[in-house]
Amino acid sequence: MVIIAKEDDLRIGSGRTARFEGETYGSGVSFFHVHNTEGQGPDAHVHPYSETWVVLAGQALFRTTDGEGLAHEGDVVVVGAGTAHAFRAVGPEPLRMLCIHASPRIEQDFLDDDAISF
Repeated sequence: MVIIAKEDDLRIGSGRTARFEGETYGSGVSFFHVHNTEGQGPDAHVHPYSETWVVLAGQALFRTTDGEGLAHEGDVVVVGAGTAHAFRAVGPEPLRMLCIHASPRIEQDFLDDDAISF
């Protein structure tokens, strides 16, 4: 069986980011297809599974309780299960990135602003 999920049907509200939850489609993974402009990104949060990012365009500044790093187009970033993290789009080019969740459902708990701040 083949299932095609149209990105327009996965968009979050009126934004450009899409949310795919694999369970609905018989997949063991989920993801966000991020389209952010400079300064945009999620606040500090944590997942009970690993998360893998593939930067498709632009740059992302990642922060964890261990520090921070800058990822560019083509880079792959992995954060382990239970690691608090956040990211922001940086630079003039919009950030396009796949945020792959090693789970058929996206589970995330947002943390206090002091956990990791930008």
